[in-house]
Amino acid sequence: MGTSYAAYLSSLLLFGSNGIVAALVALPSSNIVVARTGLGAALLGVLLVGAALARRAAKRNGAAPARAGRLSDGESRALVCFALSGAALGAGWIVLFEAYRLVGVGTASLLYYCGPIIVMAAAPLLFKERLTAAKMGGFAAVALGAFLVSAQALEGGSDPRGLLLGGVSALAYAVMVVCTKKAASFCPNVAERGLRNAFVQLAAAFAVAAALAAAVQGPGALLVPVAPGDAAPLLMLGLVNTGVGCFLYFTSVGRLPVQTVAVCGYVEPLSAVLLSALLLGEPLGAVQIAGALLIVGGAAFCELSGRLRAARRLDLAASLEASAGR
Repeated sequence: MGTSYAAYLSSLLLFGSNGIVAALVALPSSNIVVARTGLGAALLGVLLVGAALARRAAKRNGAAPARAGRLSDGESRALVCFALSGAALGAGWIVLFEAYRLVGVGTASLLYYCGPIIVMAAAPLLFKERLTAAKMGGFAAVALGAFLVSAQALEGGSDPRGLLLGGVSALAYAVMVVCTKKAASFCPNVAERGLRNAFVQLAAAFAVAAALAAAVQGPGALLVPVAPGDAAPLLMLGLVNTGVGCFLYFTSVGRLPVQTVAVCGYVEPLSAVLLSALLLGEPLGAVQIAGALLIVGGAAFCELSGRLRAARRLDLAASLEASAGR
């Protein structure tokens, strides 16, 4: 578990530094996202092929069981959901990277991470989950935090369009989460193929980002020349932050307790805020700090309260079953 925990935290820190690295690239947001998703998908594709070749060699040597050749109906539906989640991811990243430019990495990141709370608010309609008092309290905390962060940004002279784009990126994030949850419902053991799922998501994200860039800038958008000074941060963003980051995330998250994943997941937005203040010199006032704590704390409280309630229900059911068997 120690190795998986280190890999998970490393992936979160890499994701949290996305805005910092992107700030070093003098290209339009859409071109950055196209390069990022294309490089990341290429790296995961190479790893996926390598893993398949290793399994084939192990199978020939009798060291690994044979895998079923055809996908089950549930797996096929799950892959479609992952492709849809990747499409939302690609569109959301384009909007998010433009928000980075307009309102700063810290503010845009905090607004982006309001996405999970949107999913929880819609859960009664989408997943037939109860909206408890604890979750409503968490929603209120996140809403207040988003208001404080936005008010601080406007007071500092930030472009209001950046705040709007940050909100749109949160909606795209919510769509991505919903599609991923649907994938798990179609195929409960889908986490076992984390590398394949991540590749499907990034490939779909690349396709959507490329299509949007071409629609806005014309077909030549995919052939924008890269200045020598932009090459290194682009490679870093695509291969390390996206490719390696997704590999570490999807190969570790399934091996960790759900509570660990839920709590530690908020290292990402907090690291984005802190790194933007330390490395980019973005202002970090008391109001923004309070807003960040409300957003992250409220979202974490909602998620954990739901999981603890589910765990208590399972414990109660197990106790009743044991009592009935005596």
